[in-house]
Amino acid sequence: METINIHNVVASCHAGTQIPLNRLAMELEKTEYEPEQFPGLVLRLDDPKSAALIFNTGKIVLTGTKSPAESERGVENLVKLIKSLGIDIVAVKDLKINNIVASANMGAELNLNKIAFELENTEYEPAQFPGLVYRLDGPKTVFLLFSTGKVICTGGKSEAEVQESVAKLRVNLKNISAI
Repeated sequence: METINIHNVVASCHAGTQIPLNRLAMELEKTEYEPEQFPGLVLRLDDPKSAALIFNTGKIVLTGTKSPAESERGVENLVKLIKSLGIDIVAVKDLKINNIVASANMGAELNLNKIAFELENTEYEPAQFPGLVYRLDGPKTVFLLFSTGKVICTGGKSEAEVQESVAKLRVNLKNISAI
């Protein structure tokens, strides 16, 4: 089994209350808020290293963590930070993982032309981009495959889903003798 490295987890949740973004921008460091350009405030967190996109509706999107557990910890730390300003957040609702981006190595060079010809749901335009795009139906994930054997997986909603996707990719590639 190959090593799967998670590079980014995107999670979202709702604070259950409106959040005064002007106040956050004035009272917190590491914020970017230009409401005439974009309605959300960006807040950079150090623990875990990540970025939160906060909307005045209370919606929060956290990106940049390396695991779902880190995402949860990031949201907890963000809520503590907002509460420290006297803004009341009773409970975070609907915390969910929207996307996991991970990489793996198939351990062999991949013949992308053969894969494009023999597997369905592929897109390969080597003159445009050196990678092949391969879409799995279940779990619904998308891979970028490179001739070096390196692959990027995106769209997973859990670590288990990413592992299952990489395992299915390996089986599909073996079935057509591409590895």
